[in-house]
Parts: sequence; C-alpha cells; structure tokens
Amino acid sequence: MGFYNDRVFPAMTDKLCSSSPTQKQRQKIVPLAEGDVLEIGMGSGLNIPFYATEKVRKVWGLEPSAGMRARAKLLVDASPLDIEFIDLPGEKIPLEDNSVDTVLMTYALCTIPDTQAALEGIRRVLKLVGQLLYCEHGIAPDEKVRRWQNRLNPAWRKVGGGCHLNRDILALLAAGGFTVKTDERLYIPGIRVLCYNYWGSAQA
Repeated sequence: MGFYNDRVFPAMTDKLCSSSPTQKQRQKIVPLAEGDVLEIGMGSGLNIPFYATEKVRKVWGLEPSAGMRARAKLLVDASPLDIEFIDLPGEKIPLEDNSVDTVLMTYALCTIPDTQAALEGIRRVLKLVGQLLYCEHGIAPDEKVRRWQNRLNPAWRKVGGGCHLNRDILALLAAGGFTVKTDERLYIPGIRVLCYNYWGSAQA
C-alpha cells in the first residue's frame, strides 16, 4: 500500500491531471490568484507555471501526500514564487484566521473525504474580501453520463485515491457557506464520466 501511495498513485494522478485539456483549464483559473495564496491539494505542482508571479506574494501548498510533494520538488525549486508546503495536522489547516487572500482548488474537491470540514477550514483562513478559485470535475448534466458516473464511482474511488466521479461541486460549495460569483461548466475533451468541469470563483 505504501508503494502504491508513494509511487504508483502519484505517477498515475500526475499523468491524468497533466493532459492538455486539464492544463488549459488550469490556465483559465490559476492566473487569477493574487496576494497570499493557499492551494488546496497542490499535488505534483501542475499549477505552479500558471501563477501570475507579479500578483502573488506567497503560496502555501496544502498536500498531505509525500509522494506528490516529491514529484513537485523540481517545479517548486525552479519557480520564482515563495512556495511552502504544509500538511494537515489534526485535520486543521495550519494557518491563522483571515490570513489568505486567495484559496485555489483545482481537481481536489473530488478526493477530500469530509468536504464540509475542509470548506469550513478554508472559510476560516480566507479573508472576508478574499476569493476561492475552483476548477473541478463532477456530476454531469446528462442522465446517461450520470448513470455511468454513479455506477463506476465505487471502483474508481478505490483506484483513484478516493476520487469521486459524481460530486455536485456547486452544491458542495453552497453547503460549505460559499456564494458562487462566477460559474462556467462544460465537458472538456476526454472520457465523459471524468470530464465534466466546473470552474469559477466564490466568496464566503
């Protein structure tokens, strides 16, 4: 299990999440981040090249996986950004209340076990005038695709590190106390059960 978590899963996730369509999605949302930024699920650092360095003071990369942090090292070291990895001691984000200007979350909400606790933690550290930027895959609008998402979800979660195919991203954000300000949705190229994307911004 350790080998899978440290080597196989990080490599598989990096491959899936670095496809051309997902990189184009990152390019739409990551440059909007500014100030002091908390990135939820930094993974292998795929967002790093898309930050607008002139607008960002600091990036905290929340990433519990040692394997993912190891894969991100080259991108972190090569970036001019001030990037610091943080973990989740006691399931609490180790940052002060109202300390972050932007929270960035790309392809992460699908894997978080307790989404409401996570979003509460994000609201705690986000400044009152701060913004949550998100880009996620989730439940599709087409009944046939949704049926396949629900059917495949149990098996996919086992091989995908807890990733859910069928989460309702907008409903989760609302339940977590966020108001969506901008919202776009479409299928990006790829397997349709994996490729219905939501992206935009929200405020607490």
